[in-house]
Amino acid sequence: MNDIGTWVWWLVGAVALGIPLVVTAMPEFGMLAVGAVAAAGTAGIGGDLVVQVLVFAVVSVALIAVVRPIANRHRSQRPQLATGVDALKGKQAVVLERVDGSGGGRIKLAGEIWSARALDTDRAYEPGQEVDVVEIEGATAIVI
Repeated sequence: MNDIGTWVWWLVGAVALGIPLVVTAMPEFGMLAVGAVAAAGTAGIGGDLVVQVLVFAVVSVALIAVVRPIANRHRSQRPQLATGVDALKGKQAVVLERVDGSGGGRIKLAGEIWSARALDTDRAYEPGQEVDVVEIEGATAIVI
């Protein structure tokens, strides 16, 4: 195999590794593809086959060792911006109709009127009191 053919084969390998990356969304294939591109560059500047394979292995393993933990950390984080009912958790509301553990009460939350019930079934909140929303179950706010 001549040098030109070698770097072309490395690029073909990189493309071949890119296909399962797209199909399976496994970033490890992308890191292996980058290693193959690095090996193609090594072949392009005249490195022999042993050096090319070493470059492929070192670049691929280094990327997997560094990028994978970062990707996993980002994947497990909650979104920074809460939206929908998640954005209402922790907000304060004003009681409009008596709220107790049985439900049926009403609160004003974020400019809207919500049905509400107390988290503590032994507790009741009277109109005018401020309460904190701890959960949303369907269309009912659970308050303390």
